[in-house]
Order: sequence, then structure tokens, then C-alpha cells
Amino acid sequence: MDKLDAAATSVGVVNGPEDDVLNWSAVRWRKVEDDVRRLRQRIFTATQAGDLKRVRSLQKLMLRSRSNTLVSVRRVTEINAGRLTAGVDGQLVLTADDKASLTGWIDAHRPWQAHPVKRVYIPKAGGKRRPLGIPVIVDRVLQARIVNALEPEWEARFEPKSYGFRPGRGCQDAIQAIFNTVSGKTAHRVWVLDADLTAAFDRIDHEHLLRQLGGFPAREHVAGWLRAGVVERGRFSVTEQGTPQGGVVSPLLLNVALHGMEHAAGVRYRRLDAHGADTGRNSPVLIRYADDLVALCHTRQQAEQVQARLADWLAPRGLAFNEDKTCIVTLDDGFDFLGFNVRRYHGKLLIKPSTAAIRRIRGRLRTEIRSLRGAPTVEVLARLNPIVRGWAAYYRHVVSSEIFTSLDHYLWRLTYKWARHRHRNKPTRWIVSRYFGRFNTSRRNVWVFGDRDSGAYLHKFAWTKIVRHQMVTGAASPDDPALTGYWTARRRRTTRLPVDYTSQRLLDEQHGRCAICGELLLHADHPPQTPRDWEQWLGGTRKALARNAITLRDNGTPDEPQLRLLHTHCHRRNPNRRQASTAARQPATGLA
Repeated sequence: MDKLDAAATSVGVVNGPEDDVLNWSAVRWRKVEDDVRRLRQRIFTATQAGDLKRVRSLQKLMLRSRSNTLVSVRRVTEINAGRLTAGVDGQLVLTADDKASLTGWIDAHRPWQAHPVKRVYIPKAGGKRRPLGIPVIVDRVLQARIVNALEPEWEARFEPKSYGFRPGRGCQDAIQAIFNTVSGKTAHRVWVLDADLTAAFDRIDHEHLLRQLGGFPAREHVAGWLRAGVVERGRFSVTEQGTPQGGVVSPLLLNVALHGMEHAAGVRYRRLDAHGADTGRNSPVLIRYADDLVALCHTRQQAEQVQARLADWLAPRGLAFNEDKTCIVTLDDGFDFLGFNVRRYHGKLLIKPSTAAIRRIRGRLRTEIRSLRGAPTVEVLARLNPIVRGWAAYYRHVVSSEIFTSLDHYLWRLTYKWARHRHRNKPTRWIVSRYFGRFNTSRRNVWVFGDRDSGAYLHKFAWTKIVRHQMVTGAASPDDPALTGYWTARRRRTTRLPVDYTSQRLLDEQHGRCAICGELLLHADHPPQTPRDWEQWLGGTRKALARNAITLRDNGTPDEPQLRLLHTHCHRRNPNRRQASTAARQPATGLA
């Protein structure tokens, strides 16, 4: 951070007088978030009105906004999962002083040349590896700033059945859209084009993407990131196509590149607005989540026509179908999408966790238990509970009860084997009495794995209640100021989360808001997208609850320490904070 410290010292301020040094811990985050939200809404409204000149003016204002810089630095250094992963320069921003210095450096509008991304690989199913490109920390913050300027413009344009990497939308909405389209015995769309694009992030044509951006004020910055190159094992290589998967702006750029796919597939709407999207009677329905898509068609011939049209449409964009993963099937055959299996049984549509997803969670549980041999019981519980809760939270909206029960039985066998390995010379009755019992007094199950000393226990999959997901309506977007009431009601409607009784009680008491910053603990406009996202959020919530007791003060007199739920980034920033934010005690709109 030496360069950033020097730059901040020379600038001295963040768009203010020279003696006004930013105090990161004193930033009023609710006001900052509100400023960015209002400006996003103005960009959205101007785009809807077709006033392109005003759109560009507001985007320039967003790119100069101090609040946008603060929000972007916070997102990259405190919230994003990759905050502890450095780029090619090896720099991380961890302390409050470093965050203040980075904010000041960026707001000084100094010239900046995009750095190459660092290539890393993460494992995929089948032994394959997914390439990720990790930008340097400054590039990540600049990309986050550009997202806030560019995203609301395209949110006003995007198609209604595009659900991937968009605010207010997620996997559950895509699955519910499929269910709504083909459920019922009288459903006519019984042929499915189940398609996948080959390495979409790595093959996007740069020139086409930049043409899509038009006169966007930061277009040259985007071009710089696209052409910055890749460093892998110390070797630099140029990038002539694609946008690095792992960049903050990359998911938005993918959606921009794929905008218009519904029209290309022949989808036609009778009614299309924020309150609904009704397709024509003979029209196919295309549902897309990033580069995964399904087209629901009336006949096989229509499905083949959609595939041919899309193949021609994708070619100029540098993209093509993955032939190994693209096929045309009937609903009676079924298909997998986003970890779910969609299939019709004797005329009734059922959506369940896919066989591959079940195999993956069983394998992960088995690997975790083996790695924890010899570890204390509390560590086993701390490792397994977020995994169980996260997976169950992701699949709680479909037909999962039987699968949850079978996974509970499998996990019981794993924990019993773990206990047997830990106490090889003890009899079965001793092991059972030591590690199993009715730890959860609110339930009758006497075979719960837990720790006798602390009273902590292992959550069961089957304890997660199956609930119906409320799909986002039509083309509704959180950036639409006319739908503020809709999103407020949407947050209130989903107050029950897959957490334990204590966490739910605290959520209700705190009106779903963090006890330090006063922001919503989980936004309806940024829902967890995958089982890992749910695992991270639920695990972080439990970690903050278990480790942090905040003393609330009333008229200067300290009360008894009370448990409070915090954002994990607020807990990291204020581990010893003694005073809860008064904003957390104000009436709120509720938890998503």
C-alpha cells in the first residue's frame, strides 16, 4: 500500500478540504448507500424515457461520486469473497487506514492503466478446472464503480427472463419461471432445448461488446480491462477475446453481450412490463441464467429452429453451443438446470435436487469429516453446520423432503464413524451417549450429533422447512423508483430464513438489520445465488452471533452484554465495538 499511502498523503482528502481526512470507521453507510441507490434510479428512469443525453450525464456524475467510491471500496475490501486474494501486484487492503488511502487515491482521478489479471483455477465437476482471472485491488474497485454507472442503464433494457448476475434475481427465480411455464397437465410446451455455451466468459468478442456499450463514458476503461492480458505462472499472454471470469464487471459484461437472445430465439410477448411478462400462445419461452439456458417449446421442430437461430446469432459474438451439453429432450425425459432436475412424472411436474448435486454434497460431507478426524467436536460442528444449512437453504423451494432425510441418514453414519475413529476402545453405548442425544430440545429427535460440554449440535437437513419461492415479477428491477413499494413488500414477505431459533429471534428484534451499520443483513436485491453463497452468509451470521457480544448503552449506563447479529465485515471492522448503531433500532423494512 506504499503507493496508495503516498498518493493519499499528496491528495490529503476525498473530494474535500485538505484538513478533512477520511475516517473510515465513521462513514455513515446508510446515507452513502442511499446516495448511490438514488443515482442508480435516476439513470434507470432516464433510460426508460429514452433520454440518452441525460443517461450519459448521470453516468458521469456516478463515476465522479464520492459515495460510489466509498461503496465500491467497501464492496471489494470487506464484502466480496475474494477480498483476501491478491492480484499480480500482491497487494491487499485490510486496515481502515488502507481503505481510506485507497478511497482518496481513486477519487483523485489519477491516470491508471489496467493491470493484467492473475490466472488461477478452481475445480469443477468431472475433474475439470474453471479458469478465473483475479484483477489487482485498484482495478476491482474501479470496476465496481463502473458497475454502478452501467448496470442501471442495462437493467432498464434487459429481457424479463434473464436471471443470472442481476440485482433482485437469482437461481430460484429461474427455476420458478420454468415451473410456472410447464406445470399442469394442460401445459403445451413439452419440448426443451437444454443448452450451454462453450467457455462464454473466455470467448466474448471484444469489438461486439464495445459496440454494445456505445457512448458509455468509461468505455475506454472497459476496453483496457478486456485487453490487459493474463499472467499465469509468471508468464504474460495477451487477451484477444473474452472477459476474465473473476472480475467485478465481467458478469455484467456477459449479460450485455447476450442481451437480445430472447428476441433472436423468436420469443414474442403479448404484455411486457414490471408487473408481468406474458408470452404469445405459439411463442417459445427462453429462460437464461448467465451462459446456461433452456428454451421451452411446443414441438421438437420448434426447438430445432430455436437452436439454429441462436447458433447464427451467437457466432458474431464469438460464442457457440457446447455440443456435449446441449440437447433437445421432452419433459418426460427431464433435464438438469442450475443443480435442479426438472421432470414430469405421469403428467405432474416435479423439480428436485439433481443427482449430480446430491453426489457432490455427499462427497463434500465425506471429505470434510475425514479431514476432521482428531479435531474437537465443536470444530466439526462449526465446519459442517454452514454446509448443511447452506445446501438446504438453496434447495428448500423444491421437492426436497425425501432427499433431506436421506442426507441426514448419510450424515449420521459419517458422524458415527468419526466418533468410532476417535474412541476406538469405547463400546457403542458409550459413544452414543457421549455424542448423540436430544440436543435440540424443540424437536423430538434423540439421534442428534452434538457436544455435551457446550450444548452445540449438528443441524439436520430435514429441519429446513420446504417453502414456495415468490418469483420476481415481470421486468421488475430494484433500480426502478416506481417499484420501491414492491421491493419493500418483497423483503417483508420472506422474513423466515433457514436459521436457528435464536438467530431468527434476533433477526426479528433487529428488524433484519445489522446492529452496527444499520443496513439490511440480507438484501432482497442481492440474494445468495448458490449453496456456497448461502453457506457463506449463514456461516458468517452464526460466527458473528457466537463470537461477538455487543454491550448496548442507555444514557451512558452499560447494560448486560447482549447477543446481536452483525454483518461479517462489520464484525471484522469493529470486533470490540461497545456501542450499537442507533440506526439499527430504527423501524426498518424487514429482511429479505
